[in-house]
Amino acid sequence: MFQVKEKSGYFAPMSEKDLNNQKSKNYLKLFIKLLITAICVWYVSGKIDFSKAGAALRSAYLPYLLLAIITFIISKIFASIRLNYYFRNINVKLSEVENLKLYWLGMFYNLFLPGSVGGDAYKVILLKKSMDAPYKKTTAAVLLDRISGLLALWLILSVYSFFVLEYTGYKSSIVGGAVLAIFGLYYILNRWLKDFLPSFTATLLLGLLVQSAQVVAAYFIMSALGITVHTTPLIFIFLLSSIASVLPFTIGGLGIREIVFLQGSAYFGLPQETSVVISILFYLITLFTSAWGIIYVYHHPLKKAEAQS
Repeated sequence: MFQVKEKSGYFAPMSEKDLNNQKSKNYLKLFIKLLITAICVWYVSGKIDFSKAGAALRSAYLPYLLLAIITFIISKIFASIRLNYYFRNINVKLSEVENLKLYWLGMFYNLFLPGSVGGDAYKVILLKKSMDAPYKKTTAAVLLDRISGLLALWLILSVYSFFVLEYTGYKSSIVGGAVLAIFGLYYILNRWLKDFLPSFTATLLLGLLVQSAQVVAAYFIMSALGITVHTTPLIFIFLLSSIASVLPFTIGGLGIREIVFLQGSAYFGLPQETSVVISILFYLITLFTSAWGIIYVYHHPLKKAEAQS
């Protein structure tokens, strides 16, 4: 794993003191995430009947779960293409295959090594080491990739709010927030990050494709569980849980997603056990899919790009 810091326009090895301080911070972050995750899981466990949840899991129809996995993988392929748009804006030239490998490696680190260098940071470091890519611009690219994903989530949430929320004020707030976020992002790009402005529309559309594919995956999970009613409010809850899981407080969103499903299902008067199982299955799909990124821990994802640079 790379331990580097920026110094006078280039990267230099950390001193032993800096390295020890960084390790201490990483361990502290990991401990806090584990603690919050444990508290969230404990809270959910006290609110649902695990025998009912277990029965729902055991009865899940596997072919639909397989379709959910495939659709989730497709969503990640769209996401890697979106990120490559940002990379091309700053003249970081990766083939789609190389970028996909790098993206999958980042997924693995984000989920399985949350206390060390995160997946997004690792991508930046690896691009700097392999291709001498500009540190600040690649950092901006991966952050914009996250932001565009959140924006797409909010836009789809706005659409679903019209079907599940009765109070007009809630709908207006959600839709208004989405519209302001679009204009806000455009203003930021036009004002401070002009390199990325040409891909504004393309990345926004790709973000919608990413999140739409994950919504389809959630529908397949519900089909696997035999859920045929109240699917629209469940998708609304799913979208809220996806936004909450982006917050860097738990391990891969575990615990916080389940709390959102628990409280959301209570708000809409839906069976809580089945609702939480949707969240658990989505997390397991994420876990299974991200685990394959370990391949690129041992097989350099940017070997060809490094040789050409």
